[in-house]
Amino acid sequence: MTAMTPQDGHHPQSERPGRIMCREMAEQPEVLRRILDTGAPEIQETARRVAEKKPRFVLLSARGTSDHAALYAKYLLEVRLGLPCGLTSMSTITAYGAKPDLRDVLVVTVSQSGGSPDLVASAQAAREAGAITLAVTNNPDSPLAAVCEHHIDILAGPEKALPATKTYTAALLALHLFVEGLAGPGGDDAGAARLPDLAAQLLDRQGEIKDLAARYRFAERMVITSRGYGYPTAKEAALKLMETSYIPALAYSGADLLHGPLAMVDNISPVIAVVTDGRGGEALQPVLDRLRGRGADLVVIGPKAQVEQASAGFVLPTDGVPEALQPILEIIPLQLLAYEVTIARGQDPDAPRALAKVTETR
Repeated sequence: MTAMTPQDGHHPQSERPGRIMCREMAEQPEVLRRILDTGAPEIQETARRVAEKKPRFVLLSARGTSDHAALYAKYLLEVRLGLPCGLTSMSTITAYGAKPDLRDVLVVTVSQSGGSPDLVASAQAAREAGAITLAVTNNPDSPLAAVCEHHIDILAGPEKALPATKTYTAALLALHLFVEGLAGPGGDDAGAARLPDLAAQLLDRQGEIKDLAARYRFAERMVITSRGYGYPTAKEAALKLMETSYIPALAYSGADLLHGPLAMVDNISPVIAVVTDGRGGEALQPVLDRLRGRGADLVVIGPKAQVEQASAGFVLPTDGVPEALQPILEIIPLQLLAYEVTIARGQDPDAPRALAKVTETR
């Protein structure tokens, strides 16, 4: 585990703001290694059993941070396997009582706790409608795991801080291994074994992020953009910033940013671009050019060549890491950024106002 420590020296260790979030971010290399060493065989067996049923379509259900993990899975399933995917609107079942025909459809429900009533009810209804149901949770004893035919335990261990960190990267890796398992014996796990060490290296660069956070201490709003596999990272980073520092952070696909929201970007508007090293980053290039042309305060999280062309940034170690795995690394400096900005603004990232760890939507 990397030696991260909360950056506030005015409190006893037991009372330092952000100490729980800080500790859980630091556990991510260990969690990723645990999934690869312990969880992978069971994930692959689950994928084999699901693949035998030959699903023709995939529906993904989730809320909050898990919704961004589900969006990542959507990219994996569509790009890697060519399976059409959709994100469910659970209220069609829970509020309107719709009864869709889900025969031969794989319904994947992603939830840290597995306890939200609408997720459980939606998964139960999907199974009754003929779906192949899979729960991806951090709690194998949860109600969600109980109602689904299949379950993947992301093995992150207890998560106490309200902002989810280690459960997010754990869910990404578990979903990646599952999709590669669906692909069969020719599945490509190249680069996955390097993730724990690379994650540890990123966490050891917390000082760089603390310097970067100074740019946003007094920010009134932020825009975060990306394309392809980086888009779920942009959405998760925006959520982390909003729930910890209370800065309104708007996440856009680079393509959507050009269709109107670009008008609000000016030379005092902070913009963070998550640039994957691959086709997603290439697709984002025209957006980066337009942002520079507008004089935006552009910070890039990505390869060194892209960071050098921005106002500031954080270089990711992407050499030899497939584009599909880079989101597991991309989010770590952005978690740290949310933490550092929140501390700089005198707030406690462990306990955002008005939030509960298990959100019981219906």
